[in-house]
Amino acid sequence: MDAPTLDADAAHRDNDLVHWLTNGTRDERFIDNIFAELCIRLQQAGIPIKRASLHLLIHHPQWLGARILWEDGMREAEIARVDYDVGERSEYIGSPANEIHEGATEVRENLERDPATGRKHAVFDEMRAKGLTDYVAWPLYHTLGKRHLVTFATDRPGGFEEEHIATLSNLLPVLALVSEIRMKNRLARTLLETYVGSHASELILAGATRRGSGTTVRAAIMICDLRGFTAISDNWPRDDVIDLLNGYFDAMSEPIARHGGEILKFIGDGLLAIFPLSEPQACANLLRAVTEARQAMTALNESNGDTGRAPLNYGIGVHVGDVMYGNIGSRARLDFTVIGPAVNMASRLEALTKQLGKPVLLSRAFADSVGSEFALERVGEYPVRGFNDPIELFAYNG
Repeated sequence: MDAPTLDADAAHRDNDLVHWLTNGTRDERFIDNIFAELCIRLQQAGIPIKRASLHLLIHHPQWLGARILWEDGMREAEIARVDYDVGERSEYIGSPANEIHEGATEVRENLERDPATGRKHAVFDEMRAKGLTDYVAWPLYHTLGKRHLVTFATDRPGGFEEEHIATLSNLLPVLALVSEIRMKNRLARTLLETYVGSHASELILAGATRRGSGTTVRAAIMICDLRGFTAISDNWPRDDVIDLLNGYFDAMSEPIARHGGEILKFIGDGLLAIFPLSEPQACANLLRAVTEARQAMTALNESNGDTGRAPLNYGIGVHVGDVMYGNIGSRARLDFTVIGPAVNMASRLEALTKQLGKPVLLSRAFADSVGSEFALERVGEYPVRGFNDPIELFAYNG
């Protein structure tokens, strides 16, 4: 749109706002804080905004995007997640966001006029009910054709003046740059948290990216694997296999995260998790996670049984010891993981669960670290491949 010419005072005001956006926000990581502060500064500069929102497509594994909402009197903006199926909902269909995402370069609505002559959507009815008089929405352009959305509304009688619209419009390119930087930072963090876990992601973001770099960590190690998955993957439809795996990993993973563990990787139908002993209750927390995971698996099997699926069986091996935690791989492709004899031991114990008919097997070293809080069943001493002496094993049936 062509913005009206601004007088000297308005131009000075706009320059101050642009200067703050580009220079005064360098130390602020989160775009919601920047957006709330921008709205407050706009009000202080005489722009009569009463409500504003920023809609960002972030493509998180669990949700499509986020809506950042600011209203008059708020010091902090509200953040609401937007689900992937939003495009099928009435709240989106026919909305300003829908228009913008379909290519509109501006949505302007006079909320003082007869609703029968305006756009028909619940969001406009809600704004009229709050006494708002004018509304404008624009696309916010990021690089490579990415389009997001920003909106402003006022309760000023007669709506926004053209000078107000010009000020808001002039801020869009800078707001786009500032928001894209924060989104890229958040996306990098989200991707790392998604694929390597929260603790490893913090280390990587802090610069731990050199091949061979790492540290020795004392931790409880948990390795879990499904039983009979090869037959399932060979005979089931692909989408059913993926659905089954996702249900299984949810059942196992959520308790691990809830009790302070970190899943380092999924390996086909298995997972590797650690509970660093820097947390005094790490070993007990691991068994609490196992207890809840087993309960979740029981519920999942009951649900699968209702649809005719056979129950899923699994084995869990647990050990405690020192592991090397860091970057391993080729020159161009690294994996942030743990290695060492303690990891190998946990893997061997997981394999023994099938032979011994015990879903959860613990080493003596781990059992000694737990104490008397949990009822453990001594299984006996067994040879473990790759280790010279037999290992005393315990089963956990909780």
